[in-house]
Amino acid sequence: MVRLPSVRVPRALRLRLAAIAGVALMLGVAHQLGILKLFVDPSAIANLLRGLGGWGFVVFLVAYTVLQPFGFPGTLFVMAAPLIWPWPVALALSMTGTMAASVVGFSFARFVARDWLERRLPKRFHKYDEALAARAFTTVVILRFIFWMPQMLHTFLGLSKVSFWTHFWGSLVGYAIPLFLLSYFGQALFDLMNATPPSVWVALALGTALVALAVWAVRRRRSGAEAPVVIDSLR
Repeated sequence: MVRLPSVRVPRALRLRLAAIAGVALMLGVAHQLGILKLFVDPSAIANLLRGLGGWGFVVFLVAYTVLQPFGFPGTLFVMAAPLIWPWPVALALSMTGTMAASVVGFSFARFVARDWLERRLPKRFHKYDEALAARAFTTVVILRFIFWMPQMLHTFLGLSKVSFWTHFWGSLVGYAIPLFLLSYFGQALFDLMNATPPSVWVALALGTALVALAVWAVRRRRSGAEAPVVIDSLR
């Protein structure tokens, strides 16, 4: 009888496979429970979550944790929470879900898909490397306060040298004020948006587009003006 040589699977690879299996399992459970379908109809979400009582909290947090790190906008969860529950409950759920999603996104980038993601991270994110090395906690707080929870920021922080706990506590501090404001004023903001005429939104969109175009034109002009200086200095 011929014995086949035993194959030793590296520990890092086992952890990655386990993490991928865990994510796949969570997505499968969410699909079977109908959680993924809930977010097609916002009114149905609110009615269902209210009707579920305490289980509505679980559905909200599971959906937030599973979906946001992989492409679903977390802002929709945060804006929906104060429309469903009183603001203290909405704040607690929004903070818990946001932190859980951030940890999943951070851990996925660091432990599961690091090699693949490093090749796809935009170069502009690397300008924060030095700031993270010198002032990790403060930089995480500022980045989370300004940009919140985009998937690309999860990836960048996961690929950086910042420690897990520095990321965790820095994210918690950075999220605190924006989530409080959205939870406390969420209903008033939603009512204001509904009462605003479509013409105002069109004007705001056009104004934003014009400002962005002006900034792009100025930056392009400056880069064009600096190019000859650089070329002359190289001669």
